[in-house]
Amino acid sequence: MFDVAVIGAGMAGLTCAQQLQQLGYQVVVLEKSRGVGGRVATRRLPETRADHGARFLKPNTDLLHQLVMVLSSHHIVQPWTDRLYQFNPDNGELIADSNWCPYYIAPEGMNAVGKFLGTGLNICFSGRVEKIYPDRNNLIWQITLEATSELESTEVAARTLVMAIPAPQALTLLEPEATGVSSAVLDKVRSVEFDPCIAVMAGYPAARQQDLAQQNPVWRGLFFPPNDPLAWIAWDSSKRKGAKQPVFVLHSSAEFAQNYLEATDLQPAGDSAKADRCANRMLDRAAECTIPWLNAPEWVQIHRWRYAFCRRPLPEEILIADSPLPLVCAGDWCGGNQIEGALRSGFEAARWINGQLQEFPLPPLASFWHRIAG
Repeated sequence: MFDVAVIGAGMAGLTCAQQLQQLGYQVVVLEKSRGVGGRVATRRLPETRADHGARFLKPNTDLLHQLVMVLSSHHIVQPWTDRLYQFNPDNGELIADSNWCPYYIAPEGMNAVGKFLGTGLNICFSGRVEKIYPDRNNLIWQITLEATSELESTEVAARTLVMAIPAPQALTLLEPEATGVSSAVLDKVRSVEFDPCIAVMAGYPAARQQDLAQQNPVWRGLFFPPNDPLAWIAWDSSKRKGAKQPVFVLHSSAEFAQNYLEATDLQPAGDSAKADRCANRMLDRAAECTIPWLNAPEWVQIHRWRYAFCRRPLPEEILIADSPLPLVCAGDWCGGNQIEGALRSGFEAARWINGQLQEFPLPPLASFWHRIAG
């Protein structure tokens, strides 16, 4: 039995688990996928990789500055660019950010940030949670996992529970009557709204590296206005030392993504004409606005982010459930503000869980990152 079970190995879940493990609690993290980081994600591709989730780290707050400084000292992140641009559809011009700021990336992929936060944690991968319920004596949370060949056991027991997954996924686990969660709490979870996003990763012939060197685009990352099919383009291979071919990552707008949320196969390599239309429309738009040959990639992969950005978060940093046993929800949907919000929510969830258990003294936040690094 564990003191704490954390469902979800994204930024909030990993931060919470690390804080509690550093206090001496027995913690397990249950993650449905085979990797950590959640939407701070990287796709491994032939001879390269691409950041199809979180785009960069911007150390514009004390919390993110502390994290970036520790990651930098361990050569996990480095500066990428100090200026991002906005595409102006009226005249085709690129407008530079008015405020200078260093933007950091991980040369080995943005999921290296999640790997750092997951250092030393007991993480159960491919651990998709099917249901949660208190035992008959209301003393222990019983957690049932989907049976797979990779799991030794499908049952986990814990004294307390942290739900660090997107609100719609949390709702599925919280709604059954056996959890004892009130309708008032469930209504709060239902009130959270997310915007989707389609990510297109495109690789180009190695010969295009010379084209890029000659053109020397001023931008590394480019935002688009809200009414555009595209939301973002990144020259992703500019993050990689010694890249052998150009790689670009495109993110769609939420409105564009809504058209493809229910497509059964989004990979163009399959038989899905709709997937081809999705990628082609985004690549054609990118070519129209930036580099003409972006609509002629050598290969393409697509990822659908159903819960990419929290459009309507809760105002509080955590959501405490009124269940028979300690249960708290965390994530960027509690308080908003994407990565920083997820980190703060994770810290607050750990503080609350600690208060339900032994109430150990919490160490200064500044020392938290260094403790992970050892």
